[in-house]
Amino acid sequence: MTLDYEAYLFVHFTGEHEDGEQVYFSVSQDGLHWNDLNQSQPVLKSGIGEKGVRDPFIIRSPLDNKFYIIATDLRIANDKGWDTAQHRGSRSIIVWESSDLVNWSKERSVELDVPDAGCVWAPETIFDEEAGEHLMFWASMVKEGDKEPKQIIYSSRTKDFVTFTRPEKYIERGNHVIDTTIIKEGNTYYRYSKDETTKCITVEESSSLSRDAFVAKRSSVLDNLFGVEGPEVFKFNDRNEWCLMVDQYAAGKGYLPLITEDLSSGQFRVLNTEEYDLGAAKKRHGSFLNLTGDEYKALVEAWGTLAAN
Repeated sequence: MTLDYEAYLFVHFTGEHEDGEQVYFSVSQDGLHWNDLNQSQPVLKSGIGEKGVRDPFIIRSPLDNKFYIIATDLRIANDKGWDTAQHRGSRSIIVWESSDLVNWSKERSVELDVPDAGCVWAPETIFDEEAGEHLMFWASMVKEGDKEPKQIIYSSRTKDFVTFTRPEKYIERGNHVIDTTIIKEGNTYYRYSKDETTKCITVEESSSLSRDAFVAKRSSVLDNLFGVEGPEVFKFNDRNEWCLMVDQYAAGKGYLPLITEDLSSGQFRVLNTEEYDLGAAKKRHGSFLNLTGDEYKALVEAWGTLAAN
């Protein structure tokens, strides 16, 4: 069944402060102007594992018509520190599930078997239509033998976010790579990642999700946009355009929308600040979900909105 989308949900965290590393919701009717739900307070909180989450990713699963949120099990605000997190952090992800976006299960933890890895970082998925299962991928700092530790993207497959296949390497480069996201348009997959060495976003394309099928593309905008991470991409509901959001973490400015009419071109228009408004709370690495009108109304009725400043 094809759904008629009319709005958007932004699931995110807000930073390294009290309750900042939890799950926040914001909604929009145009994808560029956002209102926080729940008075800019967390909608979901993790009380297990590290007792905090980052990088929440929301999934609409066609297998069971449920929604899932998966997130990094990490709380930097407890003085853990980045070095400890990267090299000796949790290898688990935190999972919530819901049938309506309003009523969510209690959080659960799933540990992923990645030998010699530090934290399991920024998990995301894409549904593999051909295989009939979700391909989940994430970054882990791994030390193999006498080699220097390196950030590598691993992948695993699941149908229920309870049971996962044994992790395999998915992206390994000479440089560190983190924060991967994938979108399918037509018969082509576009894969965006952060090069953790150059601090910019790379883009690849492929006709399949297999590890070795992706080919790097040039993008003059992305190649020259430094100090950004957490790429997330979604299609606008009412027009043939896509929005690539990148987190301007180095400047502390939050997300920046980049617009394109053609993902295959690699060309993006960087929006001016007057063309968008991310809302009252600063949004850190999250994800976007296209919503039906009824889903949007249900979220607003459950948590209310807090307009942008």
